Amino acid sequence: MSMQGPQNGEDLNHQPWYHGLLSRQKAEALLLQDGDFLVRASGSRGGHPVISCRWRGSVLHFEVFRVVMRPRPGRPAALFQLEDERFPSMPALVLSYVTGCRPLSRATGAVASRPVIRQGPLRRSFSEDTLMDCPVRTEHFRDRKWSNSQPADLELTGESKEDHSGSGTSTMPISALLRTGSDPVLPKAPAPLGTIADNLRASDGQLHAKAPTKPLRTPSLALTDASGRPSTYCELVPRVPSAQRMPPGQSCLEPESPWWEEEEEEMVKEDKCFARPQNEVSFCPPDTRSCLLGPQNRPLDPNVLCILRGLFLDHHPESTALHLLLVDCQAAGLLGVTKFQRAAMGVASGLELLTLPHGHRLRLELLERLETLALAGALAVLGCSGPLEERAAALRGLVELALALRPGAAGDLPGLAAVMGALLMPQVSRLEHTWRHLRRSHTEVALAFEQELKPLMRALDEGTGPCDPGEVALPHWAPAVRLLEGEELAGPLEEGCERLLRTLHGARQMAGDAPKFRKAAAQRLRGFQPNPDLREALTTGFMRRLLWGSRGASAPLSERLEKFQHVLSILSQRLEPDH
Repeated sequence: MSMQGPQNGEDLNHQPWYHGLLSRQKAEALLLQDGDFLVRASGSRGGHPVISCRWRGSVLHFEVFRVVMRPRPGRPAALFQLEDERFPSMPALVLSYVTGCRPLSRATGAVASRPVIRQGPLRRSFSEDTLMDCPVRTEHFRDRKWSNSQPADLELTGESKEDHSGSGTSTMPISALLRTGSDPVLPKAPAPLGTIADNLRASDGQLHAKAPTKPLRTPSLALTDASGRPSTYCELVPRVPSAQRMPPGQSCLEPESPWWEEEEEEMVKEDKCFARPQNEVSFCPPDTRSCLLGPQNRPLDPNVLCILRGLFLDHHPESTALHLLLVDCQAAGLLGVTKFQRAAMGVASGLELLTLPHGHRLRLELLERLETLALAGALAVLGCSGPLEERAAALRGLVELALALRPGAAGDLPGLAAVMGALLMPQVSRLEHTWRHLRRSHTEVALAFEQELKPLMRALDEGTGPCDPGEVALPHWAPAVRLLEGEELAGPLEEGCERLLRTLHGARQMAGDAPKFRKAAAQRLRGFQPNPDLREALTTGFMRRLLWGSRGASAPLSERLEKFQHVLSILSQRLEPDH
């Protein structure tokens, strides 16, 4: 049975695999084969969502962690997480795990692949609405007012208990669920630890002796097991975002700022003396354990190349462009910059650091990223040893990706420059039969490359292309970076002087408009949920190890580039030998 995307937006009620309040025994009776799964609300866990899945003859139950977020406009109130990735809704989480065949937990390896469809209408309780990701509408239940003494006529919803006799739904009358501020407060057993934070609302402080504590700035996991009883749920090991290492003398760790919050962050200006930065800042993450590459990988591993080909084919060009924009923004220090990094470099973003003397390390990293991306793009074409149509399809995919990166679309100009660098590479340009087949089979794409993309790239390199933060999310920093690193401008002297002045003016304007670019990039990425494997595959460290192996990746850049250019020349000659 195929898994479709969330219906009616991200509303959990409209998902056929969601069964509402359902007992564990009834859920186990519905799961017959390995891979069968359903999502239910557990009455014993305060209505929290639980994924029940049959795997290797046993039924496993996975309680989903609810990550409470600090309220901000345009951001979900909570994120949902099993172990690795966080999602803005339960439908998004289920869709990612099912379509990607990802294990629900590392310990069990259970894969949910076949949803058990709900039979009949969904009967839900009010407690689910406060815990799930869809708001409840109770206007039609307000047939009369009990009291006007409650502030703003606020109505609270209580929690219904699961019917342990086997009904699986709440039979408590509606009137028993409604309570106003003037009603007497009856003593009751203390609530589980994890349900307290979920049930409190912004206005509940007027109804309690003590107002609820202010939410933390960083997300917190709402764990729900405080009873001490043996749990029937599988143990999950959620990963909390790693903290940045602080310099000696400071005891607190600053968590990494999520990229989707960067447009909301306020830059606080403090009156203090200027301190010259002592160390150069790097936005390239350290080499960590890769999910796609082994600890000692060989260059151009055929198995990894096959996985990557399928990964890129599963994503349309617009989605790949957003993945590339996200990684490029983090590599350039536009999103995800911590306070410690800002203090170390003396400016607010990497776009400003690029123009300063102590931005030498960042400039070298970005130049290496540009070259590595271009080589990887050329390899996507030259590595196709099959029929001519396969190479033409690879060319078409690169052109469509470039169109999705151009101004007005994703607006990732460094990513556009890397893709165009692959298409204009001599080893790719000389494939006359492949380009001829592209013009014959995909005429519109070929015309867009010749008439739109090539003139656009020429204008960007000369400093006359579009650079408005409204249509550009990440500006074309390559000319300024090359100039600041000592590369000479080609062409006659007079044209070279004019181009030099345009490049320097563009660099100054880019640094001044850095906050606008950050806002534009975050706006394009708002609500975007990246695929972890595709995001990793687009990082500089991954591509470096893919192209040169774990040992060759540590060689000097010039040596590595020269060696790989030779490899591409051999591949190009094999595909279309000279006549």
